[in-house]
Order: sequence, then C-alpha cells, then structure tokens
Amino acid sequence: MAGGSDTAMPSRRRRWALALLPLAIFLALGGFLFQGLYLDSREIPSALIGRPVPEFALPALPGRPPGLAAADLKGEVSLVNVFASWCLACRVEHPLLMRLKREGVVPIHGLNHKDEPEAALGWLARFGDPYSRIGADRQGRVSIDWGVYGVPETFVVDAEGRIVCKQIGAIDERAWRERLWPAIEAARAGRPAAC
Repeated sequence: MAGGSDTAMPSRRRRWALALLPLAIFLALGGFLFQGLYLDSREIPSALIGRPVPEFALPALPGRPPGLAAADLKGEVSLVNVFASWCLACRVEHPLLMRLKREGVVPIHGLNHKDEPEAALGWLARFGDPYSRIGADRQGRVSIDWGVYGVPETFVVDAEGRIVCKQIGAIDERAWRERLWPAIEAARAGRPAAC
C-alpha cells in the first residue's frame, strides 16, 4: 500500500503541473502584451537610419509635376512625408506642414502612398499643398523600401541623401520641436542626429 501511494503522488503533481501550464502560458503572454501597451510606436527603430535613401523614381501626380526620385533628395536637408488622402492622421498633421511651407523652414517632399491620383489631387486642393515634389507610389512598393509601417510617416534626409531621422505617426508640435527640428539642425551642421 505504501508503494502505491508513492507512485500516486508524482502522478498527481504531474497532473497539477499540466493543468496549470495553460494558465502559466496565458499569464506570461498577457504580461508581454500588457507591457506592449506602454511602448511608443514612434520609437520603432529603423534599419535605414544613417543609410542612403533607397533608389527610386516615382512619377508625378497627373497635372502636378514634378515627381520624386532618390536623386532629388541630395543637396539640401529635407523632409519626406508619406501621406494619403484616405489617411485621417495625415489631416491632423497637415496644418503643421502647411505652416512649415509658409515659413520656408525646410523643403518638404511628398510620397503619396497607395492613393488614387484624383483623390490625392482633390485632397491637396482642399487642404493645401506643402510639397515641393510629390511621387505617386500607387502600389506602395517604394514605401516598403523606405520601411514604412503605415501613414503618415516622415523622414529627415540630410544633404548627402541619407535618412537621419524617422517619425512614425502624425507630426505634432512636440514631435516637431523635440525630434524633427533638432534632427534638421544637426544635419545642417553636419552632426549626427539624436533621433
């Protein structure tokens, strides 16, 4: 009898361990997901920081030349803003882009992401056009090469055509003041950007 109860104890423990295993997995997974709530999606690192912009040449929107190519992003520090007419967050940041254009702070180039040309032109007519150049990325292939997660995204490109900063999501005053403007100033001074 004593021998039988000795073998029953490990068996019970094993059953309890197996019964608790799904709970332990659930709690561990829940912990990781909960921790993810506090991560800033704008802080996703880009493998392209410090590298030349990908080689590309995009056509202009119909009736709104010029288009945008990698060669256009050399010679001066600039912003490349990925936008679309269907993007609600793009509307949020658009007044800031229009102000930057009025003030002549930095050249702004647009990468129109997966948009119908007529819709993009209508959007620009309605809200204003802050862009020096716009490339129509109808299929989104160039955006993929740039490492775009979603629109809007904005890149600071230095005079040599290297990406020095990436902003994921709409630009607000804080992002402009604390992230993008310091990166532009650093790029103009030839210093590494702290972005």
